Amino acid sequence: MNTAEAAKLLGVSISTIQRWVKQLELPMERNERGHYHFKDEDIELFKNIHEQLQNGTLLQDISQEKEKKSPRKGTVKAVANGDALVKLYAKVKDLELGLHSKADAVASYQLLQHRREIEELQNLVSSLGQQVSQLQTEITKLKGPAPSEKPLVLENSKVKRKKKNFVSSLFGF
Repeated sequence: MNTAEAAKLLGVSISTIQRWVKQLELPMERNERGHYHFKDEDIELFKNIHEQLQNGTLLQDISQEKEKKSPRKGTVKAVANGDALVKLYAKVKDLELGLHSKADAVASYQLLQHRREIEELQNLVSSLGQQVSQLQTEITKLKGPAPSEKPLVLENSKVKRKKKNFVSSLFGF
């Protein structure tokens, strides 16, 4: 039975069960993940502790009354075949070497790809620079001398400047 099931059975929280085990230094069995695994005799011990606490006994007093148990030991499977383990280590090492070489190849490919992209961008920037300089020369050619601000009117082959009407000059016609 795990900690949650024991706590539910006794009507206490999971942390209460864990606190009892730690403070009372109870030798409880743990599974391979380090979680407590309680047997029926452990549940009976917890019920006894719970009753004593309900009757007003302090936790420190219970710790002196607890029965002395020898620590339990988990079962560990012994390695039956040492050759199999050596082969497994060799295979893992080969896989790691293959993984590293594959990673190196991928990194090299990516570097080459980035280098090509950078060269393409440099070529594009230089061509854009040339286009900008051509456009600037064309703009300077088009600007030339500034035309006069007043329109010219030719009458009898004489150049006359057209006078604006006073009202149209006020309203911008």
